[in-house]
Amino acid sequence: MLLILLAGVAAGALNAVGGGGSFVALAALVGTGMPPVTANATTTVALLPGNATSAWVYRRELEGFHQPSPLRLTLASVCGGAIGAGLLLWLPSASFDAAVPWLLAFATVVLAFGKRLTAALRLGRPGPAVILAGQFLLAIYGGYFGGAVGLMMLAFWTATTTLDPARGNALRVIQVAAVYLTAAVIFVFAADVLAQPLQLVAMLAGAVIGGYGGAHVVRRMPAGVLRGLVLSTAVLMTGLFFVRAFR
Repeated sequence: MLLILLAGVAAGALNAVGGGGSFVALAALVGTGMPPVTANATTTVALLPGNATSAWVYRRELEGFHQPSPLRLTLASVCGGAIGAGLLLWLPSASFDAAVPWLLAFATVVLAFGKRLTAALRLGRPGPAVILAGQFLLAIYGGYFGGAVGLMMLAFWTATTTLDPARGNALRVIQVAAVYLTAAVIFVFAADVLAQPLQLVAMLAGAVIGGYGGAHVVRRMPAGVLRGLVLSTAVLMTGLFFVRAFR
């Protein structure tokens, strides 16, 4: 329980300062013997309060995003998150088990090369409908798996809007919290996340602590150190899941 609590603290802090917390949380829960689908659902539920806490800290820092409005963007995130969560529960669990290492690898590539991809795929300035459609698709991915979805959102906004990535962290945290909100509600009632309440409570408590503290720490942490920490975590967890899948 102590290790799960510490993993929750690390996951909440990573999500607050740059994303990637689900890597740590998912690996910790799977390491206790929890099935991957249940572990992924539990991760979403457990990290929601930490994301919500970080969103509260950032609530006055929404700048540079006006078309579409943050409210419309949040509605797209809520709807997409619900569909993604439904897909996780509807599709066979074996499909998710097989996909996890590849999903982690894809998220790691986004973490490592997101800025370069953004620069290479400059999409001009599409209208609000295109941006909302893209956000909706990203939210579906977030509800289904969620790894690095916040970084994907930042890359997408940078490519399609005038948002400065340095000022986009607050919006990222709020949108990830919106995705997790509806997904978590669905998982609580339709998945087995309540079957192991001690693990859930330990992860949840740690995520709240990490999410609140991380949102304050990020203002003092050098960008290079933060990026290196998140990317190192992603690479390590991806490698561990590939070893587990193909051993």
